[in-house]
Amino acid sequence: MKLRVAVIMLLLMPFLSDPALASTDSALDIVRSTSDQVIQRLSNQKADLEKHPEHLYGLIDELVLPHFDFPIMSRWVLGKEWNSTPVDKQEEFIKQFKTLLVRTYAKALLEYSGQKIVYLTPDDSGKSNLIIVKTQVAGDGSAHNIPINYRMHASNGQWKVIDIAIDGVSLVGTYRGEFGSEIRKNGVDSLIRKLTERNSELSPDAKTN
Repeated sequence: MKLRVAVIMLLLMPFLSDPALASTDSALDIVRSTSDQVIQRLSNQKADLEKHPEHLYGLIDELVLPHFDFPIMSRWVLGKEWNSTPVDKQEEFIKQFKTLLVRTYAKALLEYSGQKIVYLTPDDSGKSNLIIVKTQVAGDGSAHNIPINYRMHASNGQWKVIDIAIDGVSLVGTYRGEFGSEIRKNGVDSLIRKLTERNSELSPDAKTN
């Protein structure tokens, strides 16, 4: 459930490409103003996406990925292991981590069914390049709204997501714990190999039972 509503909000991430938009008010305004057109596009393509789920990758690549700072997220996820990891392995981890998120979200994306979204006032950390965009999504058949908060930083005048907290649980923190356990047991190479295998299993070409 929490993954599904996270997918919904990921699809609503704005096109934050103008340096003039790097303010807390602008970030909130853009999220609100672009959500309708993004949802409409998903609705218009629903039949095609149900028939060809692999097309979801292109949609996510166009609408979502440009607004995530995967190098920063990957550095945080690997923690102290990042600096001791060779550059080529860092690049491979970023690639596989990004693919994992895309394929995980793609499998849940078609379940969007018009849940209500509430936009709250962003939190300014006091640093000009860091804010938290706060939203809530109505849960299925429940009065409880699920908070989904986006920690974003400004890079070259563009807001980029560096973490997502779903109902208080950090995406980066969750993966850091999961991946850290594997690294301690078997090393970074093993983690990358297992991520590659998991991504293969999540591929639309993978056979299902």
